[in-house]
This record gives sequence, structure tokens and C-alpha cells, in this order.
Amino acid sequence: MIQTAVTTRFAPSPTGLLHLGHVYAAKVAQDLARSHSGEYLLRFEDIDTSRTREHFYQAILDDLDWLGIQHDQEPIRQTDRLPQYTAAVQSLQDLGVLYPCFCTRKDISRELSHITNAPHGPEGTLYAQTCRNLSPDQIDHYLQQGKTPSWRLNTSKAKSLTSAISFDDEIHGKINVDHDLLGDVILSRKDIGTSYHIAVVVDDAFQNISHVTRGEDLLPSTHIHTILQKLLKLPQPSYQHHRLINDDCGERLAKRNAPLSIQALREQGHTSEQVLAMIMV
Repeated sequence: MIQTAVTTRFAPSPTGLLHLGHVYAAKVAQDLARSHSGEYLLRFEDIDTSRTREHFYQAILDDLDWLGIQHDQEPIRQTDRLPQYTAAVQSLQDLGVLYPCFCTRKDISRELSHITNAPHGPEGTLYAQTCRNLSPDQIDHYLQQGKTPSWRLNTSKAKSLTSAISFDDEIHGKINVDHDLLGDVILSRKDIGTSYHIAVVVDDAFQNISHVTRGEDLLPSTHIHTILQKLLKLPQPSYQHHRLINDDCGERLAKRNAPLSIQALREQGHTSEQVLAMIMV
């Protein structure tokens, strides 16, 4: 792909209908690209196949088209790029920064219940590193039992390879990466062999994304993404973690807010101009 001065992207998941929060995110990305005569791309983050539904792909396209938010290039689907994610996971395994984890959710809950001061991060309780120091014999034992592991990031080893790193956010300024912020996150799930964290950094590099615009709720994830970019020798984009759109109760909009979906607003007779005006507050 040819790199332009600014390339942004909007990456919805086809697991539900678009709501006003999605529209705001798409508009921020499009406006930034257009103001620099750059490109605005669309990516479907659809690796969660258990929740993805085919009709949501078209519903997203229809809503964006109705709103006049036009993307450049053909949209990509993450489910078409699983080999690229597998290669990235293999690279991390070769670096020695991943370890197999055989814990189930029940195992993790049980382990945390026995810890007086369980480690916490911005998204809740962190994994207790139960499998970090398994011996080769213990790993072989689990494998012989037919257990499939997920693969977690060993934050300690990652930190030893990356040293001190940071990322730039156009709203929040320079942010020093906290390797331990989200703990030893899963980078390769048992069911799909990858994760959101792997897929997003690989795809941002593939699509030559120069500026990542997304909600401030994803700011903690950028610490992990910066680590992965460094380890995988991928380019580091600039970031803009913008505000979120909340409902009347002050809660962040989610796909469960069906009455505020773009489809529902259209059916209620709102014009595209009126819908766009709802997010400009």
C-alpha cells in the first residue's frame, strides 16, 4: 500500500448495530483524514466469530453510507487474515515472551479467591500468573491430557527486551508505557489462535495507519499495543483517544442500547444531519 500523509481507520465489530458512539468514532477518524487530504479506511474486527453475524456487516455499511461517511479502499475482514496473526504469535514465541496458559476461567476465579490482595488494573482483576513458571514436564503433562493452551504475554520478559518506551497521544500527551498495567494478557486464544491485541497491531501496520483514533476506554490497551509494536518491529502510529458518547444516564453507549442504534433512529424518521448533530455536543 502507498503511504499517504495521514491514514486513519474505523474498526467496528459486526456483532451488533452501530450506535451514536460508533458514529462519533467513525466521524473523528474520517474528519482527521480528510483535513489532511489523507485516507480513511474501514476494517471489520470480526475474530469473535461466536458473536459475529453476517447481516451486521451490511447493516454497518448501510448506516455509514446513509450518514455520508465514505471510506477509501475495500474494507478488510480480520477473519481473512488469520495466517498473518499466527505468524506474529510465532514471532513472539520465538522471542520467548509468551508462555502457555492452561487455566480455565473457573481456575482463575478460584485462584484469585485465595489471594488477599489480588492485583488490579484499569479493567479489573489481573491474571495471577499461575502458569508463568510451569516446568517443561508440567507443560507436557497438560498437553498429553489433550489440553489446548492459550498464550500469554510474559510482561517481565517483554520489559527486558523493550526497556522504557512511550507513545504520543494528541489529547493526553506523551504517555510512558506501564508494562504491568494489564498484566500477562492473552495474545493467542484457545479458540481462534489470536486476540484483539495481536490483530489490531498487525492490521494497523498492514494498512499503514498513521493515526489511530478511538475511544478513551481503549487507552490502557495502547500500553500493550506499543509493547507489541516494539517486539514485532512494527511502525508506531500517533494516537488520539477521544471522549466517549454517553446515554442520558451518563453510561457509555453499547450495542445493548438498541433504541439509540442508527437503524432505530432512521426508522424513527431522523435525518442523517440530525443524527450527526446528536454527537456534536
